[in-house]
Amino acid sequence: MKQEKTIGTFLTTALQVIVLTLAAGLCANARAGEDMLAIGDSNDNTVKFFDAETGKLLRRPFVSSGSGGLDGPRGLIFNQQNELVVVNQNVDQSFNGEILRYGSDGHPLAPLVPRTDPNSPYLPRGIVAVQGGKANRTLYVADMGDTVTSGKLRAYRLHATAGDFVGAFVPPATASLGTCDIPTAPYTTPGAFHPRAIVIGPDGLLYVSNFPCIATGLGGQVLRFNPNTGQFIDVFVASVNDLNRPEGLVFGPDGNLYITSFEAGASDNDKILIFQGPKGSSPGAFLDQINLDQIGQPRSYAQAILFGPEGKLFVPISGAGPDTGSVRRYDVSTKQFDLFVPPSAQKGPLGSPWYLTFGKTNPGTLAYPTNTGGEN
Repeated sequence: MKQEKTIGTFLTTALQVIVLTLAAGLCANARAGEDMLAIGDSNDNTVKFFDAETGKLLRRPFVSSGSGGLDGPRGLIFNQQNELVVVNQNVDQSFNGEILRYGSDGHPLAPLVPRTDPNSPYLPRGIVAVQGGKANRTLYVADMGDTVTSGKLRAYRLHATAGDFVGAFVPPATASLGTCDIPTAPYTTPGAFHPRAIVIGPDGLLYVSNFPCIATGLGGQVLRFNPNTGQFIDVFVASVNDLNRPEGLVFGPDGNLYITSFEAGASDNDKILIFQGPKGSSPGAFLDQINLDQIGQPRSYAQAILFGPEGKLFVPISGAGPDTGSVRRYDVSTKQFDLFVPPSAQKGPLGSPWYLTFGKTNPGTLAYPTNTGGEN
């Protein structure tokens, strides 16, 4: 039986990322012109919605546990029909994950990729959508795999209500994914491909966070792929600066890459690492970090992160610290935050928030539109 490990296309040559806007009637109790934030809660297997300005919980829409088969919500995006697309992992089940979709009121629709599809993702995490040409829309899903099953980057060509499998991408055997010193045996094994989250970068390439050493929980990289061909490009960020089990990654309005990183042990802490983006003078160079907790204190970590309104970084917090269940909203220039959604200890509605998306989040770049109407 597969188990979640919580430690922690072919397109035309010119890629054009889908730009989505959320319909004014998406939520019955949201006023026209406003946006909303959807968050998957791994504690009770629901997707909850919040006012994007105030952080107030919206009663509708709401995706309840088991609705449409929901059991382990992971990556979230909105599609061109303003439907919520949810990567469903089917945690602790003997069958594969799937890609579900829900209408504007939260009711389940026919899945894009059902678990019965022979090419359904085994242990899916992140998802993005990109578009090339007039009608070629493709979903990319990070299929993490586990200690027995290797991971893949899966691509599905979208039709109105379904996704057709295109291919599974993996790095070549010659790719340098580091080594893993297995603690239970006196040997070292090569790092493996276990993708967790994905995003389209400013250079049009597909960036993938990789967890190469499931047995140890140490190390990690950010890999780049060509989304036109599936060709592996390079290791953009290696296992440096305490990068361990990286998952959520997103490019900020400053063009830099922000990545979640988990503690290596009792002498380390959970954090968000910042690396220079591909258009900087030293692409992939370490720049700075935002500490989510302190060494020796209760843990506060994030599986996914996302920039939202006013250029703020939204960070859903899990762990055992006092902010567990909250969504922190950071000013990355000062590293200061406020609690956009209160923690569960203060009767907040989230238990263990993971992946998130705004209605206006670009489903490929994961960027949020600026106040001038442009894109970050």
